[in-house]
Amino acid sequence: MISVPLSVLDLSPVAAGTTAGQALRQTTQLARRAEELGYRRFWVAEHHNMPAIASSAPAVLIAHLAASTRTIRVGSGGVMLPNHAPLVVAEQFGTLEALHPGRVDLGIGRAPGTDQRTALALRRTVEGLSAEQFPAELASLMALFSGEDERAPMLAMPGRGDRPAIWLLGSSGYSAQLAGYLGLPFSFAHHFSAANTEPALAAYRATFTPSPWLEQPYAMVAVAAICADTDERAQWLSGPAALSFLRLRAGHPMPLATPQEAADYPYTEQEREMARQRFADQAIGSPETVGRKLSGLLDRTGADELMLTAQVYDIGDRIHSLELIADKVAGGLARP
Repeated sequence: MISVPLSVLDLSPVAAGTTAGQALRQTTQLARRAEELGYRRFWVAEHHNMPAIASSAPAVLIAHLAASTRTIRVGSGGVMLPNHAPLVVAEQFGTLEALHPGRVDLGIGRAPGTDQRTALALRRTVEGLSAEQFPAELASLMALFSGEDERAPMLAMPGRGDRPAIWLLGSSGYSAQLAGYLGLPFSFAHHFSAANTEPALAAYRATFTPSPWLEQPYAMVAVAAICADTDERAQWLSGPAALSFLRLRAGHPMPLATPQEAADYPYTEQEREMARQRFADQAIGSPETVGRKLSGLLDRTGADELMLTAQVYDIGDRIHSLELIADKVAGGLARP
């Protein structure tokens, strides 16, 4: 059996009654504790125009996190490439790698990370809203790090010679196959696309071609994991995440509610069922429950690594969740 490393994905949740500054300081606190507990990497995600998420500028936040820690890998989960010029991304992450060699991950996604109106503000043209150019943009970005694009020679400085680990992120078979064809490590968003996890990983492994970046396929699965001393406490703590999901689906995103506010919300039967389906295949509960859920996920997917994410109101509860998993769950997680 092979021990499976655990990592953390954080969205810098902005809780009701707090500020973005507080959220970012809590993300820093969480990253430091994750490093102390032995988690392998700590990623932050790009989202825009969302009052509950403060991680709108991953490169800036990663620079701060890298300077605030010593050994843990830091990175993006991810940078939404269609929102940015490949040269800018290469320079930003080349700078991060130059400052913190061997510690930087560049996770790339193709979704806008926001609504269409905000995506238009980011991409500036209606034509830019399409993701059709994503493969070409990704190839251009990779060439800027390697210096191998003879058609349009251009120097990314820093960038060439300061190459972070590049990952492709996705929630569908498209990104999985592209990651396989390009020979890149692949991270799948099981936390919001659970039904597609196994087919996507199968497609990734079936299409994988060794590359200068990676010799064998390497798949990471991101899963919502909220661990508390009891199942009841964990379910209570998961309430704000469920309510945030429903509000986002309804087009009314708000700061993360308190657990009591989430419990008092007048859910319809349809909303309760939507929330139940959203979290049915995630890892929420006591250490025993979380361990069973994560072990089952590993058995089904054969993932090489798990990345844990938790939208929890209180930073103390978020930290305690990571502590419980590191102390009582991690040692029992392995794959054949």
